[in-house]
Amino acid sequence: MADPYASDIACVGIFWRVQTAGGPKLVSHVVSLADADEYGDFLTHPTGHYEIWEGWRAEGIAAIKSMGLPREIAASEYEESPRGRVVYDRRADHFIIYADRKLQKRLILDDIKASFGITDRTCMVRSDSHYVT
Repeated sequence: MADPYASDIACVGIFWRVQTAGGPKLVSHVVSLADADEYGDFLTHPTGHYEIWEGWRAEGIAAIKSMGLPREIAASEYEESPRGRVVYDRRADHFIIYADRKLQKRLILDDIKASFGITDRTCMVRSDSHYVT
């Protein structure tokens, strides 16, 4: 099942790797660079992990499933799944993937890059104390 919030155009946003009955699934919420918030030299998603996750949960399990999201979201807290954020550094002209160390594996990073429409050439990966499970 494809991520309903993934993009073919380079964008920024937040993501999780949710453990489902069928195995782990990357879940993201992306915004275009035009719709991103400015934060110094960076463009970033305007909303935090908690707000997006709780918004999905408030919709209920039927809505979560209809959005193509894993039903496990309804019964879990946002910080239970490894997570991260993709930002764009305008000064350096590249994307930065901030991710839980558990997600810093080639195949997982390739999924994240595909979901955000970015390439190896245009990004770097970093750890951040906000994204630790």
